[in-house]
Amino acid sequence: MKLEFLQLISPSLPVGAFSYSEGLEWLVQNKKVYDEISLFNWIESELSRGQITIEASSIAHIMEDLVDWRDKKDDKYKSLIEEWNSWLISLRDSPELRSQQTQMGESLLQLLIDLDYPLPNNEKKFIWPIAWAWAGVCWDIPQIDLVEGFLYSWVANQLSAALRLLSLGPTKAQQLQKKSLKLIKSQASYLLKKNPKEIWVGDVGAIMAQQSHVELYSRLFRS
Repeated sequence: MKLEFLQLISPSLPVGAFSYSEGLEWLVQNKKVYDEISLFNWIESELSRGQITIEASSIAHIMEDLVDWRDKKDDKYKSLIEEWNSWLISLRDSPELRSQQTQMGESLLQLLIDLDYPLPNNEKKFIWPIAWAWAGVCWDIPQIDLVEGFLYSWVANQLSAALRLLSLGPTKAQQLQKKSLKLIKSQASYLLKKNPKEIWVGDVGAIMAQQSHVELYSRLFRS
């Protein structure tokens, strides 16, 4: 395993992921998620048919276009990345989620610039899945590892948010993370073979939670 992969999935990666709950805070306040079982059901549902499945499936395709942009220095490949960026961000219904995707993507791309892995022309106005794919290209991380890491990190961030929202405890969070590993591995293998533009999602509940989060009287998270 490339040690850089561990750096990428580390919770200390300075991209601000800890400040987002992606609707989980609204679900907790409205008693839709209230214990470890309902929390795991939420995580399992999103891994199976949430928006993240399209983003994870796109990563390998984005990596190939990024390599072409880097190696061929041709703006037509930059245009392909911009198309991915526009398409993926348009699938996010909540303004807060679109802001999250943009902020985290730009933060990771700036970090990669600081680590001497810039995109051509130091470009950094791309969303999270594109930044994640670029990290994979820079550090030569196998596609399957990169997709697994993308899903793993999402689960870890949800559990991090849950620790501050529920009476969960770190040991129980680790048990839930371990419980999710089988689904992460199977979904990563499945999504790697899929055309992301042929994937259908069914996460209306998540979309409603994300859109309603801004209306909470008080909140800990930005989304």
